[in-house]
Amino acid sequence: MVGMVHAQRGLQPDAPILCDTCVAWNGPQLPFRVFGNTYFVGTAGLSSVLIISPGGLILLDGDLPQSAPEIDAHIRALGFRTADIRLILVSHVHFDHVGGVHALEALTGSRVVASAPASQALARGNLLPDDPQFGLGPASTMFPAVAEVMSVKDGETVRVGTLAVTAHLTPGHTPGSTTWTWNSCEGPRCLNVVYADSLNAVSADGFRFTGDATHGSIEVSFRKSISIVEHLPCDVLITVHPEFSQIFEKLAQRTQRPDTNPFVDAGACRAYATSARATLDQRVLSERSGQGR
Repeated sequence: MVGMVHAQRGLQPDAPILCDTCVAWNGPQLPFRVFGNTYFVGTAGLSSVLIISPGGLILLDGDLPQSAPEIDAHIRALGFRTADIRLILVSHVHFDHVGGVHALEALTGSRVVASAPASQALARGNLLPDDPQFGLGPASTMFPAVAEVMSVKDGETVRVGTLAVTAHLTPGHTPGSTTWTWNSCEGPRCLNVVYADSLNAVSADGFRFTGDATHGSIEVSFRKSISIVEHLPCDVLITVHPEFSQIFEKLAQRTQRPDTNPFVDAGACRAYATSARATLDQRVLSERSGQGR
């Protein structure tokens, strides 16, 4: 009933965030089924994932503030009701992944779920000082605040009816980064789906993943996060930015050969982790040689 009351008001998007890549990130993209009860409802450059069940819907990430109307339209285009979203799960609290969460939460009355560090940042509406990208300044570190957020611990499972999604804390890209996993079935075939958070070692100028006088080293914890994703049961990988897991290339392959599903790839998580580890290795080498930021 709460969701219905909110939905009757219509979506009220927050003010758009402007950035060099925002127009491209928010470019048009038709929604589509990935596998079983799992659908891509995001934009051309930002992932948002819908999981359906008879007891209600779960949405992962809200992208930019200006993405919220697109996500809402995509859900309805697939034949579902945005008002039936019961949980909104967060990967990490950069503006391009949580910018639309406030408007979607207000529309649906759903509960927002994130790690404890991410919950603190969401409540404030800006990054905390220990985020590697904190130094980018207000234009890149602020987003619409969400007053009430349910915090989850590593390995904790949240449920909507029989649908169960498990949180895996994978800090590094941000202190509160979270990877989510669930089981998805097509008929008798059930597979492990991984919504992997970013494992990209990028930061504002001045931040060092190997630590400095202001911040301690997060290299060890970052490497642990990469290893966690590498060893997850993983049949289908979806990443927070589509290009990290070649989502649209796989969609094109499936369109050309409908009898196959390239999204089903037992080696995808390992490949993603290998690429992330190489990026972190290069960043650490650069910092230790005095060439880092």
